[in-house]
Amino acid sequence: MKIRKRTLSVLSLLAALWLPAAFADSPNVLVILVDDMGYGDAKCYNSESQIETPHINRLADEGMLFRDAHAPGPLCHMSRYGLMTGRYPFRTDVTVWPKEPLIDEGQMTIASFLKSQGYQTAMVGKWHLGFKENGYENPLPGGPVDRGFDSYFGIRASTDIPPYFYIRGDRAVSPPTDYIERVHSEGWTSIQGEFSREGGIAPGLELKDVLPRFTDEAIEVIDGHSQKDPLLLYLAYPAPHTPWLPSPEFVGKSGASMYGDFMMMVDHEIGRVLESLENAGMAEDTLVIFTSDNGPVWYDQDVERFGHDSVGPLRGMKSDAWEGGHRMPFIVRWPGTVKAGSTSDQLVCFTDLLATFADIHGATLPSEAGPDSFSFLPALKGKKGKGDSIRQSIVMKSGSGGLMMIRSGNWKLIEGRGSGGFSDRGPRGGDPLASGGNNARAAKDAGPEAQLYLMSKDIGETKNLYEKKPEIVSRLREELATIVDSGRSR
Repeated sequence: MKIRKRTLSVLSLLAALWLPAAFADSPNVLVILVDDMGYGDAKCYNSESQIETPHINRLADEGMLFRDAHAPGPLCHMSRYGLMTGRYPFRTDVTVWPKEPLIDEGQMTIASFLKSQGYQTAMVGKWHLGFKENGYENPLPGGPVDRGFDSYFGIRASTDIPPYFYIRGDRAVSPPTDYIERVHSEGWTSIQGEFSREGGIAPGLELKDVLPRFTDEAIEVIDGHSQKDPLLLYLAYPAPHTPWLPSPEFVGKSGASMYGDFMMMVDHEIGRVLESLENAGMAEDTLVIFTSDNGPVWYDQDVERFGHDSVGPLRGMKSDAWEGGHRMPFIVRWPGTVKAGSTSDQLVCFTDLLATFADIHGATLPSEAGPDSFSFLPALKGKKGKGDSIRQSIVMKSGSGGLMMIRSGNWKLIEGRGSGGFSDRGPRGGDPLASGGNNARAAKDAGPEAQLYLMSKDIGETKNLYEKKPEIVSRLREELATIVDSGRSR
């Protein structure tokens, strides 16, 4: 008995010595995902931007700016599914989100993985990955608190998709028993400006208050964190997605009208959260990842009117297979690990967060988890990855027209004509949700049946080489088919 007691005491001592060291090597993680922001909105990506973004710029100055990072799909729910699960969204039926959870029970997420590593996990903001809905007076299973998060405060989808109500945990704070009329802004297309759809809304909820409310909730999470265990905070802002609702102090402050003003407000809210990290003494031990879920709703006529190109040098916009739909601003700040003011051309997809977090913790993902996830930790440390351990390609489906796309190395193939997204609809097109999000008319452009671009020389996708490079097309089609059919790319 004495020997057993001594053995236990030694094990307890070893555990006491090991745990603090393990957590010291486990940074807090803050993932900030904004909504419908373009690659060319922030000054750090586009010096000619008409929008001031000092806090995003500061993240770039203090961290690493990625120039070739991509959403796994060019629409909100697609993008978020890939970010959470490490799995390409074309592998599941993303259309069921209004009534069913997109993430299966037991499916590993970034939250459930980090929770297994001893993290406290919290989410604030826009979910848009579905709940099992059975009346808003009842629990909403299948959401964040059932997919790895200890706590959640947010909304089910965008602030232009009713019903509008806050959720805490798995319950509506107040069910959407009131009604709000459709809002449209003069001088803008039907899906820009203060646009929001008619439908149910919780009593007292004001759409203009949602953005700052989420900042308040995120700061409350940070201020209330015990720092005994590391923290994962996933902050999913529903802006600058429509409705564009800048508070009075930002109105008229940008050169890009109400969209730019709202983007400035988003940057300000990000600054509030970063300041709270500093005030809590957590900034030096926090890995911050900032990005946007997909491209903006910004037409050529808007560029002409305001002299602001929301996608910078890219072609296209939200929902498109063209780069403007999915190549995203992506910045990582990690003091002591990521070199301040550095840049990376490493190909990255949001699906890579899961494998990267596993790599940070020296863990091996189960074979069924993160099937399309690759670690970009070597890039963060300024090193070259080796062989199959780094991402070589990205496969995705466009948001409205269903065009499959593969980017492999410097080559990009789009299997069809047009954008496969909102650009095909044109500036006077209707509500993209009016027919379930699949009513974009097919482009009838004369010319090749598909598109091939050499991205290293043609980031704007201006020269279609499909007919000139049949051997490249054949190789990419074979690679695309293999990735789609195998159910995994990792």
